[in-house]
Amino acid sequence: MQDQAETRRSGPLAGLKVVELAHIMAGPVCGLMLADMGADVVKVEKLPGGDDSRRMVPPLQGDQSAAYMMMNRNKRGIALDLKSAGGKRVLTRLLEGADVVIENYRRGTMEKLGFGPEELERINPRLIYCEVSGFGRSGPLADAGGFDLIAQGMSGLMSITGEAPGRPPVKVGAPVTDITAGLLATMGVLAALQERNRSGKGQRVDTSLFEAGIIHTYWQSAIRLATGTDPGPMGSAHPLNGPYQAFQTADGWINIGAANQNNWLRLLQAIGAPSLADDPRFKDNAARMAHLAELEQVLTEIFRTRGTEDWLETLKTAGVPAGPVLSIGEMQSHPQTVAREMVPTVTHATLGEMKTLGLPIKFSRTPGKVAGGAPILGQHSREVIEELGLGGEADGLFAEGAVA
Repeated sequence: MQDQAETRRSGPLAGLKVVELAHIMAGPVCGLMLADMGADVVKVEKLPGGDDSRRMVPPLQGDQSAAYMMMNRNKRGIALDLKSAGGKRVLTRLLEGADVVIENYRRGTMEKLGFGPEELERINPRLIYCEVSGFGRSGPLADAGGFDLIAQGMSGLMSITGEAPGRPPVKVGAPVTDITAGLLATMGVLAALQERNRSGKGQRVDTSLFEAGIIHTYWQSAIRLATGTDPGPMGSAHPLNGPYQAFQTADGWINIGAANQNNWLRLLQAIGAPSLADDPRFKDNAARMAHLAELEQVLTEIFRTRGTEDWLETLKTAGVPAGPVLSIGEMQSHPQTVAREMVPTVTHATLGEMKTLGLPIKFSRTPGKVAGGAPILGQHSREVIEELGLGGEADGLFAEGAVA
């Protein structure tokens, strides 16, 4: 607990009070980012059961869901029955003193609980109310639920992901719309806080998985808007520049970023194929993109003659952008990952020290810090209730099941 308190004091968002009424991933990503930057994020979990990600098993870390542990470290946790009068009273008190509330329920849920936008404005006119949903709070799909797979399909992402046209649709391996929606929500919250500094008023911040997917199509949408033609999947290749993709080596794969003309010419010298500079099929980027399949074949034959590490050393010496294709485990142990503190150790209340992922933003004067493990269900309930001035009611609230 002391480490988490230190985090809230030392980060750039120290002093910011956040109430997270969010579950699974998109909303919790927003809470995670704010917590890592120093905000005091109190995660309110439902009773019974808590966040649904607690039941996303296997795998387990000890007796806890690894998925839950990843998304909720660095937060404090309180468990409330929001259908009970006592639970509503505690949440109201929390919101009265909060700067931000995050929720990712379906539209209308907050209103049914008695905490719709109008009520929240009455409780706290300075409150930033952040809503993360499947499709946003307006439009014909405003009532639809939010699922990464559905959003990836409808945003166009699955039409451009995969090996080649005519193959089955493929989703991005990571739940990219969930994660990106959480990052957009964080950005929206920080912008709304900046505006509040001028006006003194809170406002609603509304983003969605659908829009999070759409913004990943910037290049492909540019192609469609310019040509009227839908681009399709290209494997690891780039839709506008080449060669900029993965190539198979004698013992694995290597990514080559030789998209501009200078890097292309450096690449040809490094791989011992300078004559390709005079090949009309590959003379410039437009020609290379028009003959991309032939370019892939020619370069693959060359790269298959040597191992990945051998090629990486050669390309580094030549100044050609290149890198290995790492597994998750290899990424986590890579010296650059370690140097950037992206797999820190945190302390969990019951499991002790454990690894998690770190804050991807570094600050020179007010560094964020990942210090505490995810809360066990209701871990900080009494502590939070006492901070709210409800300590005298705590035993009664626990007894009636309003708080756990």
